[in-house]
Amino acid sequence: MKMKTWLAAGAATLALAGAAQAQNLVYCSEGSPEGFDPALYTSGTTFDASSHTVYNQLVEFETGTTNVVPGLAESWEVSEDGTEITFILRQGVKFHSNDRFTPSRDFNADDVIFTFERQRDPEHPFHTASGGTWEYFQGMSMPDLIESIEKVDDYTVKFNLTRPEAPFIANMAMDFASILSAEYADALTDNPEMLNQEPIGTGPFEFVAYQKDAVIRFERFDDYWGEPAKVENLIFAITPDASVRYQKLQAGECHVMPYPNPADIAAMKEAEGIEVMEQEGLNVGYLAYNTTQAPFDKPEVRKALNMAIDKQAILDVVFQGSGKIAKNPIPPTMWSYNEEIEDDSYDPEAAKQMLADAGVEDLSMKIWAMPVQRPYNPNARRMAELIQEDMSEIGVDVEIVSYEWGEYLERSKDKDRDGAVLLGWTGDNGDPDNFLAVLLGCDGVGGSNRAQWCNDEFEALIQEAKTKSSQEERAELYKEAQKVFKEQAPWATIAHSVVSMPMRSEVEGYVVHPLGGHIFDNVSIAE
Repeated sequence: MKMKTWLAAGAATLALAGAAQAQNLVYCSEGSPEGFDPALYTSGTTFDASSHTVYNQLVEFETGTTNVVPGLAESWEVSEDGTEITFILRQGVKFHSNDRFTPSRDFNADDVIFTFERQRDPEHPFHTASGGTWEYFQGMSMPDLIESIEKVDDYTVKFNLTRPEAPFIANMAMDFASILSAEYADALTDNPEMLNQEPIGTGPFEFVAYQKDAVIRFERFDDYWGEPAKVENLIFAITPDASVRYQKLQAGECHVMPYPNPADIAAMKEAEGIEVMEQEGLNVGYLAYNTTQAPFDKPEVRKALNMAIDKQAILDVVFQGSGKIAKNPIPPTMWSYNEEIEDDSYDPEAAKQMLADAGVEDLSMKIWAMPVQRPYNPNARRMAELIQEDMSEIGVDVEIVSYEWGEYLERSKDKDRDGAVLLGWTGDNGDPDNFLAVLLGCDGVGGSNRAQWCNDEFEALIQEAKTKSSQEERAELYKEAQKVFKEQAPWATIAHSVVSMPMRSEVEGYVVHPLGGHIFDNVSIAE
């Protein structure tokens, strides 16, 4: 029985130690999800609480790799010209239930059609539900790419594309492509926002309850089509402060915590009962200028500001050795990374002269600092303060601003946003397109492209790269695109981080996922 009101208002101090038994797993998460419909968002915090627990995709990434494996589709076929992708769906897959909905049928093609048509069709009754921004779908040019979605039969769906799209199969494994229940949506036509508040999926865990900014509770879905989850209950104890997360970990009040303070990692490795897993992250942290606003619409101004930033000092102070300086918008572990590009030198005097040559005097600007830790930025406020000090050296006055995480993400998309935004990205599918097109392509302006940057030369290169079937050909185009990016400087590229995951030593089966997600269906707690 799902009890949506199981958690009383005073239960924010849930006795996690009591919950942390052999069949329960407590994860001290770093923030609150924006909602539970992953297609509406781009935040890893939200994906951890939705697409990685409640939902499945047609194809999925094998945990710990970027290998695409069957999910709700057992197999798929691509036409010779690359414009028809046919998915053969898995049969006998059950949906969850809750107090307001009990499914009358198994998963089928109607659910796939609903999931994508609501994002594609402006006339769809759920297109505007919960804001309907569909950042990934828009940022990846899906409205132009998908000509139609055809139900061949109950267990066969065909995507008809307007052009070949090399990363399309991998894109279908991403969080935005999580499959929702069309039948559940039909039951919510008078209250469509509930689709985002009380999620129903086919995944390994069922959503039970959420107390905002405190606790999310899931339980194992015993009718799951795949290997059942190892634990009976999964609890997200929302704990924004990294020091408090570590205190809870030490006290046994949680089993796994993300994003430790870099200064604490060495001690964690020596602490009794604590294990620390590490992996080089598929990520980048950056400062995105609003390239539509003067004087940040001038590449030479952006270049000058980049040259004023002492990235080594940021690496030493903020990352404390757990990262490396970023020169490109994709991480060095990703294919097509352009080694030949030279980073902007740290040269405050030259930066000052470049601003003067551009006619910029007495410049004041805002820098937005995230309120939460992310894998690509363990302390955005401190990073902003260091950049503020650097900018003062060249006569630029910086005001640091911040907002609650959900509001930060929403407001920073605004084309008229005032200020440069500290953000970052962890790859979703191991393809350069996921960085270059989503974050810097023209279709992402007003959404995932926080620099509001649309450059014809860059756009032509990344769009051509999508149509090539040869990875070698695609890599050459992406290398050229990185040259354009560096010349135009819509971002200051800051760092790529090493991801550290502290956990209790009794945790078994956890795998650090290169795409940044925290996935718990194969995790167990030793007796």
